[in-house]
Amino acid sequence: MNRKPGTHPLSRPASLPGGKEGASPVSQHVVLVTGFEPFGGEKSNPSWDLCELLPAIIAGLRVVKVRVPCEFHRCIEVAATAIERHKPELVICVGQAGGRTHLSIERVAINIDDARVPDNVGAAPVDEAIAPQGPPAYFATLPVKAMAAAMRAAGVPAEVSNTAGTYVCNHLMYGVLHFIAVKKPGTRAGFIHVPFDEQQVRDRNGTPSMSLATMARGIEAAIAVATSGGEIKVSEGRLD
Repeated sequence: MNRKPGTHPLSRPASLPGGKEGASPVSQHVVLVTGFEPFGGEKSNPSWDLCELLPAIIAGLRVVKVRVPCEFHRCIEVAATAIERHKPELVICVGQAGGRTHLSIERVAINIDDARVPDNVGAAPVDEAIAPQGPPAYFATLPVKAMAAAMRAAGVPAEVSNTAGTYVCNHLMYGVLHFIAVKKPGTRAGFIHVPFDEQQVRDRNGTPSMSLATMARGIEAAIAVATSGGEIKVSEGRLD
């Protein structure tokens, strides 16, 4: 997808409308939760469907939910617009990773797009930087290990993941963290991958899945512990 010079979403203030977050600005005590529209031929996307099950208030923070497109660049524009408008204390982006068995709290996003399949508008960048002047990677600024522990304590299978891939999910995680680093320092953000939901795998024998209610319970537990900001020192390293 060719872009005119100076039109990269990370090179200018966000200005496009975003999702279902409403028109009125919100000043304080907000957690912004984003989920994706369906992609890859799916009729639904649990990352967004679970958002609709989240309560209005979690740990004293008002929950603002925004659906983002499964599109390189545009997903960052929508999320950045919502961050500008609502000024959240926390940003939790959620995406689907079909085939995973756990909710995966991502530790790191890398500055590269390497699309295996096109996004929803046909873009398939290969070996392209997300932010040409940005650092090679960003670490989530949320307590990822504490969040995984809180999810497990709530009865939800959870893990820390050390790869968010190189598709739109990694693109959004990196883009949001870069936008925050440049324009909204102090806001904390991260990304959580979720499995297929049970309805998606009815005809896919043996494919891992999880109920939307269980996913939503895990996300709620993660948000609640993230408000404290306190991390725990335990091993969450993986061989893969």
